[in-house]
Amino acid sequence: MQLRLYDTLTREKRPFVPLDPNNVRIYVCGPTVYDFAHIGNARPVIVFDVLFRLLRHVYGENHVKYVRNVTDVDDKINDRAARDYPGLPLNEAIRKVTEQTERQFHEDVDALGALRPTVEPRATEHIAEMRVLIEKLVADGFAYVAENHVLFSPQAMNAANGVLPRYGALANRSLDEMIAGARVDVAPYKRDNTDFVLWKPSKPGEPSWPSPSGIAVPGRPGWHIECSAMAWKHLGEQFDIHGGGIDLVFPHHENELAQSCCAFHEARMANTWMHNGFLQVEGEKMSKSLGNFVTIRELLADWPGEVLRLNMLKTHYRSPIDWTLKGLEESAKILDGWYDFIGDCSAAPKPDPAFVEALADDLNTPSAISRLHQISHPPAAGTMMVGVSILGDYVGEDAAKHLKSSAAVLGLLIPTASERRAKGVVAAGLDLTVVEMLLAARAQARKERDFASSDRIRDELAAMGVVLKDGKDADGNPVTTWEIAR
Repeated sequence: MQLRLYDTLTREKRPFVPLDPNNVRIYVCGPTVYDFAHIGNARPVIVFDVLFRLLRHVYGENHVKYVRNVTDVDDKINDRAARDYPGLPLNEAIRKVTEQTERQFHEDVDALGALRPTVEPRATEHIAEMRVLIEKLVADGFAYVAENHVLFSPQAMNAANGVLPRYGALANRSLDEMIAGARVDVAPYKRDNTDFVLWKPSKPGEPSWPSPSGIAVPGRPGWHIECSAMAWKHLGEQFDIHGGGIDLVFPHHENELAQSCCAFHEARMANTWMHNGFLQVEGEKMSKSLGNFVTIRELLADWPGEVLRLNMLKTHYRSPIDWTLKGLEESAKILDGWYDFIGDCSAAPKPDPAFVEALADDLNTPSAISRLHQISHPPAAGTMMVGVSILGDYVGEDAAKHLKSSAAVLGLLIPTASERRAKGVVAAGLDLTVVEMLLAARAQARKERDFASSDRIRDELAAMGVVLKDGKDADGNPVTTWEIAR
């Protein structure tokens, strides 16, 4: 099995060869903690969680390091703090906002089934590393000091000889095109319109630190240098994969790449750049003005996190995704069917090879999910099967075990069916002991052909929000499954 990933920088899908197979390193841009995360923010969380799980499967759990930062210094944070805590000093208010919002973010992404990254660095804890990088860039002529600011010069980068990449290569645009297509801050102290801020003076009351490069006025870092510093601190001068949303390609990732490559005189920052596509809601771009701005927290009030996760993975990560109610309903139905199929079985020792092969093709989750559908619809026992060795089909309990172990690589079907139902009962505020007692009483009534009692208990459970589904198992015996109504 060969893992292949699409690289935004080279615009090709190519074999993934880690710099060190014993220490595979990935960096993903995380949240700016000033408000609840929206469903678009959930996409990179889920996409790169699947990549993290796949890399752990291929190279071993202890040989993959996943870093996702927390941006805790930003103008939006300052504005939120001043609005919500007007009676507090700004720095104290900022701390309250960032701690609360980071906690909310963790609660939401935990509910989506995402593993915690190996390291979650906060920007404000890496000011020393930012200062070191800025000093290196100034000393080497890639940055300059002007009116208490430090600015990076893309022109100086492109004029340098050696291994450095061209500024604009990641976005695949020239400097002129980037000026025309972006909102460029115009300032008299800039040597060129494309120059961007590495460090700037703080306004009164804002967070501030001693400035680099001999600047006497206290200041704060620019956004882009934060990620360069945190990636360097935790992953080194070069690492394997840098990920994020496609909206970050320019200017954020372009500027990160420029800073890091110039600071260390390297051709690469990350060997592979991965970006997930945009998300729209019911066919329209998500925005507050259109009234379709949906947070993860709001969706979790109506849907289990696992449904949101599957719904996200049905679309390939590089393609745009249309988030619809119909899609959510379909995802919920798929999960219900899979849980009915696996019951309380244990997972197979290894996931299905055909499933892993599909996922290894640039995280082709739609193809991998199709394989899960195939596994969950095995031929009946005793049926003549053609090409079993080629298709890798399973029969009976073996199919259920491989469905469970394979889906786990996607972060799905982790609990047993009973554990999932029990969790739903608790979330609905019901007593699991009472539900199980009624289910047992109904099963006995059906066995005794007391259908009046059976129907009465069904109605009682329905009034509690417990939906029953009667059927037969593989041997033709009556069986009842149940779930909590949505």
